[in-house]
Amino acid sequence: MLIILLIEISTTDTSEVHSIKVLLDSGAMGNFIDQDFVRMKGISTWNISRPILVYNMDSSPNEAGQSSEVVDIVLHYKTHSKRMLLTISSLRKQSMILGYI
Repeated sequence: MLIILLIEISTTDTSEVHSIKVLLDSGAMGNFIDQDFVRMKGISTWNISRPILVYNMDSSPNEAGQSSEVVDIVLHYKTHSKRMLLTISSLRKQSMILGYI
């Protein structure tokens, strides 16, 4: 099942708020944010100790290869808020994909 929503995220270090379109995909095996969106907005990233292999929806390896960075954000939708670590990857047409939360 695929659903697209407009939500807000806030950074945990600077509390900056950004609006972002998110694709909810019950088949995705993680939570991801696009590397270009992160760089364009100047969102702080955190290195992880063990890189994560990222695959596209068609099971092919992602063009960005392994991901070694995450962002720490608070996701806001209506009255719901949740702190999350999102893996940074190349998502092309999507800014964020949430698989399971």
